[in-house]
Amino acid sequence: MGDPRYFSVRGGANPHTRDRFGMKKRVDPELARRQWHEMARALLEYGAEVVVIDAHPRLSGLVYPANAGFLCPLSNRAAGASGTAPDSVKRFYLSHLLPTRAAEREVYRWFVGGLGYETSEVKARFEGEADFFPAGDYMLFTYGRMEAQRFVPRLGFPPWHRVYGFRSERGALEELSAIARERPILALELVLETHYHGDTALCSFGPRRRFLLAYLEALSPASRERLKEAFGENLIALSEQDAARYAANAFQVEREGKLFLFVPQGLSISLLERIRGCGVEPVAVDVSEFMAKGGGSVKCMILDLGPVDEQPLSPAAQVFRAQHSYRSYPF
Repeated sequence: MGDPRYFSVRGGANPHTRDRFGMKKRVDPELARRQWHEMARALLEYGAEVVVIDAHPRLSGLVYPANAGFLCPLSNRAAGASGTAPDSVKRFYLSHLLPTRAAEREVYRWFVGGLGYETSEVKARFEGEADFFPAGDYMLFTYGRMEAQRFVPRLGFPPWHRVYGFRSERGALEELSAIARERPILALELVLETHYHGDTALCSFGPRRRFLLAYLEALSPASRERLKEAFGENLIALSEQDAARYAANAFQVEREGKLFLFVPQGLSISLLERIRGCGVEPVAVDVSEFMAKGGGSVKCMILDLGPVDEQPLSPAAQVFRAQHSYRSYPF
């Protein structure tokens, strides 16, 4: 997770960061810090390990590290290894971020390197596990139309509209296919700028992540059909109300053999019951300041580095991890 000390709206690069007049919103820093720490402590309580990426005054987007890149494979066990495989099995692939966040990449390179991972770079425009993540037998890759962010005139009030576009381009698919190798990739096109990353509209969860929360209206018609065909009865379609609260921007943890799904506060009772029906207990956390001002909720605030027992074991990596552990981090 990224230290929230300097969380603010700087680039204003998604529809949630600006008001109806296009003005960037102002963050309540005290509220944001309180919500961030409450979520971090809850993750610890439910068996996760939290390490903290250092804050940088000019890089407020570090509070959303899901965009940093992705670890492949996420779990050695998922790759077919028995027990813990050598560290060399895993590699971290750094994103090619939006220009307003491009400077974050060197921070992420340093951080995951300190944790003991080798790094590579994705060359095409691509924003990490926010748009590329496992779901059942697949890797889901979400992309959308790349646009120059700008204001354009329109009829109405105000007499302009801001174009935001999406974050990952379809051209990244060739690189990702080479990385995923035998695991099939399901490529899905995003069409709603309010759901500019795949992890704002889709969430895999449950054993082997075989269940999928999906806001189908955020996808092109052809992508909706591919998703329905691939997941069948394991697909849970989200209502417009739950999707607006970023129900899909959720994160699963395991404690003592039980699965828990961290979800944003305020979801419908019916959706929470459907999640329970999949054998997973939802845990609601309030991250409303990050959602309302930055356009990122629970999952956006987390970079998943896999099971604790599969982390690199070199002495230097262990020292770095201890120094950046939430339990000892000097906030």
